[in-house]
Amino acid sequence: LGTELSSPIMAGLARSVRLFARSSSSNAALAAPPHLAKAASVRRRLEEQVLASQLGGGEQRIASQHNRGKLTARERLELFLDPGSFREYDALKAHRCIDFGMQEQVPPGDGVVTGHGLVDGRRVFVFSQDFTVFGGSLSESHAEKICKVMDQAMLVGAPVIGLNDSGGARIQEGIASLAGYAEVFQRNVEASGVVPQLSVIMGPCAGGAVYSPAMTDFTMMVDHTSYMFVTGPEVVKTVTNEVITAEELGGSRTHTRTSGVAHLSAANDLEAMSALRRLVGFLPSSNREPPPVRETEDSRARKDSALDRIVPEDPNVPYDMGALVRRVLDDRELLEVSPSYAKNIITGFGRMEGATVGIVANQPQELAGCLDIDASAKAARFVRFCDCFNIPLL
Repeated sequence: LGTELSSPIMAGLARSVRLFARSSSSNAALAAPPHLAKAASVRRRLEEQVLASQLGGGEQRIASQHNRGKLTARERLELFLDPGSFREYDALKAHRCIDFGMQEQVPPGDGVVTGHGLVDGRRVFVFSQDFTVFGGSLSESHAEKICKVMDQAMLVGAPVIGLNDSGGARIQEGIASLAGYAEVFQRNVEASGVVPQLSVIMGPCAGGAVYSPAMTDFTMMVDHTSYMFVTGPEVVKTVTNEVITAEELGGSRTHTRTSGVAHLSAANDLEAMSALRRLVGFLPSSNREPPPVRETEDSRARKDSALDRIVPEDPNVPYDMGALVRRVLDDRELLEVSPSYAKNIITGFGRMEGATVGIVANQPQELAGCLDIDASAKAARFVRFCDCFNIPLL
């Protein structure tokens, strides 16, 4: 409006705008109509609820989470997903329990952040449990949010990733909470072999909180801050009179080396999210799609003279099969699965001409590469996964 207006029509429009501005300023002091005042009130309450949902259990509990060396549920999602790609579901959904005074504590979101986003431009569905809200415990509403993203993942054909930081069932809800776990388990079964299911244990998880991750395709743990056990050390001491630490009972070292329940481990939350993104990059979105192909400058005609020296002439001399496999793959990149469990066999993902391949190889450095029960189960489970998702085996 500050520029010259030569057209009579534009000049008239400018006069109309000025008259409207003066009229609006003179009426600003008048009270807003009732319906607009109500809308403004609703908008304020909605903004307050959204803010409360983003704060989770509050600033004090968030600080306590950070002091333990752990990130919050939303911080983990920000690290894992492509920037600006997250779309949240049911941010204001709350529990419906009125027993034991629970109606006095109704935080929006109910202790879990759910939705979908992108990893390297590919769609994934995620849920991230918030330990600052009721210890991440699962309620009926909490379970409904998780089930919703699992249903959507199967509908569109995209991986499901769970960031688990939960103490188990919410005891105040009793059987309703346990029924929620049953719904989650049922979807784990239905999604098996249909879409990849990945779990990361990022806190002290017990009971139902670890049954679902144990049913997924791959499980990762964070050293010294995550635990998986049916029940905690206190109950074990009460029942069996055995004194055992949480790390010995269900720490990452126990499950990646002894039980084999966890397939990968990370030093901290930041490293875990980076490793998780790398794993997703090898996997197809569903059993209806081929494995992803990534551009590479590693030519198929590349020669490697070290391959002539790795395998010794004497069959009784051990050698490192991992070093040999890496020299065959693109860019010598091998993501080994369960590297610390049943070391006499190697399983993992790599690429050849940019396409994902699954690796199964005997390791002569461990037990002369002979198969035992653990190695057989490890390899068979990996082969079944590759078969479900159209990944060729080397």
